[in-house]
Formats: sequence, C-alpha cells, structure tokens
Amino acid sequence: MALNIVVCVKNTPSSLSVELDPSGQPKTAGVLYAINPFDEYAVEEAVRIKEKNAGSTVTALALGPDADQTVLREAVSRGCDAGVLVTGTEVTGGDTLATSRVLAAAIRKLAAAQPVHLVLFGKSTNDSGAGSVGGQVAAWLDWPGVLSVKKIESIDEQAALLWRMMEDGIDKVKVGLPAAVCTVKEINEPRIPSLKGKMAAKKAVFTKWTASDLGLKPEDAGAPGSGARVARYTAPAKRGTGLRIAGGSAAQNAAQLVDTLIERKLI
Repeated sequence: MALNIVVCVKNTPSSLSVELDPSGQPKTAGVLYAINPFDEYAVEEAVRIKEKNAGSTVTALALGPDADQTVLREAVSRGCDAGVLVTGTEVTGGDTLATSRVLAAAIRKLAAAQPVHLVLFGKSTNDSGAGSVGGQVAAWLDWPGVLSVKKIESIDEQAALLWRMMEDGIDKVKVGLPAAVCTVKEINEPRIPSLKGKMAAKKAVFTKWTASDLGLKPEDAGAPGSGARVARYTAPAKRGTGLRIAGGSAAQNAAQLVDTLIERKLI
C-alpha cells in the first residue's frame, strides 16, 4: 500500500523577539529563519506514515523566496523524499486566503502527476499564528479537512482514522482520502536529522514553480489576491512587575491578598 503524501512547511523567524520599525512593520533584516516549529510535527508524522507503508513518498511543499529552499532541505534531512518551492514576487506577501489558493494550486499540479492521498500541515505558524491555511487549502481542493489531529490511528489508500482534539475530549473521525490534516504537537516527537539525512538534503535539487506554472492569474496570489491587509503590527504590552504581599503573618498576608483582590474586583 503506497501513499503519496505532501507536507506543507514554512520558513519562519527562529525567535519571537522581532522588533518593529516606527511604521509598525517588522524589522526582518538580519533575522534568522528556520522551519516553523509546528511544521516539524507534520513532517515527522508524514515520514512515520511513509516508513510504515512501503513504497510511499513524502514531498515537502513551501511558498516563499528562493532562500526558503533551506526549509525544504530541513524537511529532506528529516526524511522527506523531495521538495517543491513556489516562488516569485507574484505569490509572496499574501494573506491566508491567497496563500492557501497558491498551495492548493501546487497540490493540484502534484496530484496531476501522481495522485496525492494526504496533505499534512502544522497547526499554525509562529509568525502569524492564524492556523487557518490547512482548512482553507482543503476548501480550495474540495477535500475533507480535519484540524487539531493528535493521532493518525490507521490509514490506507481509501481512508484514515484520526483522533481530533476537542475542548471536551477526543473525537474519532474516519475521513475519506484525499484529505488535508492539521496536526498538533501531541501527535509525536520530531526526530533529530541523521547524518544520512543531512547529506541527502545537502545534495537535493528542488522543483521551483511560479504563479504562471500553476495557472494562476496576478489577481489570484500575493497582495492582489488577499482579502485582508495588515496595516501595522504592535508589540504586546509589557507585563508589570506584579504585587508582592509579604512581611506579616500568614493570616495577615492572606487577609491583605483578599482585600487587594476585592479592591481590583477580581473576586
């Protein structure tokens, strides 16, 4: 039973401490980038499925500038077989609507060459944190989409049995394939790239597609294809130092704490 799996990955800042310029835009010069932490779990799950199903393949898919080949090399070092980069000024700078449309077009192109059974995503990215691209890709493809998946219990060429995290417990969902699945970090423990994997990644040559290769019009991608635009970013307010209650007896400190909470209308 051979499965063809696609896993979407993104190059994101390796630190959350990104400064803003006076206009409210991130200062990206000199910022170090790495694979989005949540995508590591999606890559690991894709590779585990491949290892359990002989003849299966995993292709990493990324959208971004040419420098984002580094995130594809990271995915290959962890066990992916190939990588595709959708690049060009026409496809970058878009919101989740435009991004998901481009990714869906790339997945259609991959599926035209060899049917795709499963597309995996991390639950969100550590830069925007929207967590909506996986579901939007499923909608563009008209495939089933399942979010917050903590376990893929079984999978074959026709269907997969998934454990979906809910606020009040776990849903077991049987979904027909092809499907798009968004994983959470509870699903596995990502591996450390092996020396063999690093050597394979170093030698890997990646396919590059532009918007025209995917049959997309200028108004379909990037900023023109977006439904929303971020006017400016703001840093979260700095947390105060807090209030320390000490010096009296335990009973006195407790009484002062209660008075303070009542004063601040917290109880």
